[in-house]
Amino acid sequence: MLSNNVELKNKTILVTGAAGFIGANLVMELLRSVDPVNIVGFDSCNDYYEVSLKEYRLSEINRMAEQYPDSKWIFIKGNLADKALVDKTFAEYKFDVVVNLAAQAGVRYSIDHPDVYIESNIIGFYNILEACRYYPVEHLVYASSSSVYGGNKKVPFSTDDKVDNPVSLYAATKKSNELLAHAYSKLYNIPSTGLRFFTVYGPAGRPDMAYFGFTNKLLKGEAIQIFNFGNCKRDFTYVDDIVEGVKRVMQHAPEKMDGGDGLPLPPYAVYNIGNNNPENLLDFVQILSEELVRAEVLPADYDFEAHKKLVPMQPGDVPVTFADTSALEADFGFKPSTSLREGLRRFAGWYKKYYNV
Repeated sequence: MLSNNVELKNKTILVTGAAGFIGANLVMELLRSVDPVNIVGFDSCNDYYEVSLKEYRLSEINRMAEQYPDSKWIFIKGNLADKALVDKTFAEYKFDVVVNLAAQAGVRYSIDHPDVYIESNIIGFYNILEACRYYPVEHLVYASSSSVYGGNKKVPFSTDDKVDNPVSLYAATKKSNELLAHAYSKLYNIPSTGLRFFTVYGPAGRPDMAYFGFTNKLLKGEAIQIFNFGNCKRDFTYVDDIVEGVKRVMQHAPEKMDGGDGLPLPPYAVYNIGNNNPENLLDFVQILSEELVRAEVLPADYDFEAHKKLVPMQPGDVPVTFADTSALEADFGFKPSTSLREGLRRFAGWYKKYYNV
């Protein structure tokens, strides 16, 4: 196991995408477990999905921050593509650790809206790297994605696998993040770690994700589309497991070392964070339906079969995602472990309360 070389207590940490699903959960976990800590959240709060959900997450953070008066929580609403604002923020707060979770998410959305992916995922990330160059940080941690594996046939997906064949623009932007981070690590000795997340889900998650979208549609009596005629498998990873993985990784920056040429070896690493247990989509829908009935979001006599529609694969999608998490286990002694049923049970309970079903 790697030993920690980054202390989080009394440090100033930037979390971009702080109003997002993973970002908000990470901020709350840091407030809970690292006291005192100074956290600056940065988010554009765009309308890719309902802004009210982002406002809800921010209100939950504010509520928690009040319980930790020795810590500081500051929120900045802004766009990472605004280089002047990013530079000003870095100059003012002099961050010790940066966690870049801001990104335009979604595979299918990238087919019709490529511009926002280039702006957020490429230009925005470039601005973060440039800021880390001129205002050095102890560790830059950033979100990559399981989508970089594209149509790889070998499973489980390992960080040693070749990832040069993305099947969506979203995947291409995430692979670009890893390449840019590697170049900046090499050129400017910036310790960086990329995290390839696998299908993150949970309470207050993203409405464009299947479990959330299915629930909305079933509640309205609409049919849900199950792609590839149900022959898809996804490595569903509960948000608390993702956050725990991120927090552990934050505390060990790749070591700075010189190579034989006297130049720095890039202090650079990439890890998978997934459940290491892919679930068939039809089984996933079955468990979701049972938990929605259990939480009384849907009635016990709901006819799920009448609301299921098996359809072909969508462009940009892949048939399976499956994380090899052995490197994460070896280096950080951690492996996601929340079962799909437990995670969907917590989501269903949250959904009932949030939407007052």
